[in-house]
Amino acid sequence: MYNIDEIPFFSNLSKPYQNIIKDKLFEKHYKKNSIVFYEGDRSKYMYIVLEGSVKMYKTTPKGNQIYINILKAPSLIGEYVYFEDQPFPATCEFVTDGVIGLMPFSLVEDLLMHKDFSKAIIRSLTGKISLLSALVHQETVLSSEAKVADIIINKESIFERLKNSEIASILNVTPETFSRILAKFKKEGIISIKSHKLEILDRDKLVNILETNRVKECTNCIVNFKKQIGFEE
Repeated sequence: MYNIDEIPFFSNLSKPYQNIIKDKLFEKHYKKNSIVFYEGDRSKYMYIVLEGSVKMYKTTPKGNQIYINILKAPSLIGEYVYFEDQPFPATCEFVTDGVIGLMPFSLVEDLLMHKDFSKAIIRSLTGKISLLSALVHQETVLSSEAKVADIIINKESIFERLKNSEIASILNVTPETFSRILAKFKKEGIISIKSHKLEILDRDKLVNILETNRVKECTNCIVNFKKQIGFEE
């Protein structure tokens, strides 16, 4: 588990402030698949993943999960809630056993006076904006086959670490659709899968699928995506 002085956004603070954080930070332990908070919950704490990994997702009105990201320790969660005084915009669930540190917003406010901490918060926020941009691109531009091709090209090793159902969840496609696309790629000699190890046999075909197999019928993708996740102005 990460200690306060090992976490980048706290490491440059003076020892007295690090000690204050240690005194006021409440640690909570979680088992795999435990919910840290639900979309719509409110909090007076900023959450810090001290150990393990969590997944963030939104739930559509129909009950489907829209995967956003997996955050590994050490990571900040809840900056939006602090700055906007709004409920959590997504659900947070542990994908491993882990530990969360709860930092009172009153302490966060004091720490923002320190340049290094403020910069770390800004970097965390801008990183999540980039992730959201990538998610919007994935959900509004890429077809299901292009999504699978993309993750094979860029994250081939993920097939050794996660189950197919978990990868399907990350791509926001059904497990059946994911399995069907993998079977198609195998039949066409694009990939092989043996003992949960995926091997790319024809990278050019994967790149061609990614570049050409896109959603064409969407005329107002952003509006449609906002409706899908239940966010309408």
